Amino acid sequence: MASAGLSRATEPIMTNEIRTAPSTADLVRDSLLYRQSQAQREEIMKHKWYESERAGHDIGFDRALANWTIKHRSQWFKQWRIEAHNSRG
Repeated sequence: MASAGLSRATEPIMTNEIRTAPSTADLVRDSLLYRQSQAQREEIMKHKWYESERAGHDIGFDRALANWTIKHRSQWFKQWRIEAHNSRG
C-alpha cells in the first residue's frame, strides 16, 4: 500500500502476465561456451573409447584428453565454430 505522500504512479502495476527470468541453469545450458564444452567432452569420450579399444585396455580420461588435444582439437574447433555460426542464424 502506498503511503499518503506518494502518488499511485509509484505503486507497482499488477498484470495477469507474470514474467519470469530464466534460471541460471537455463542461461548456462543455452550459452555457446557450455555447448562447446559439452560437444568437446563428447568428442574426447569417443576418442577415449577408440583409443582404449585399440590399446586393449582403458587408457583413462587424462591420457585421452591429452592425446585428443594434441591430435584433433584444432581441426575439431575450426569445424565446430563453423557449425555453431551456421546454426545461429
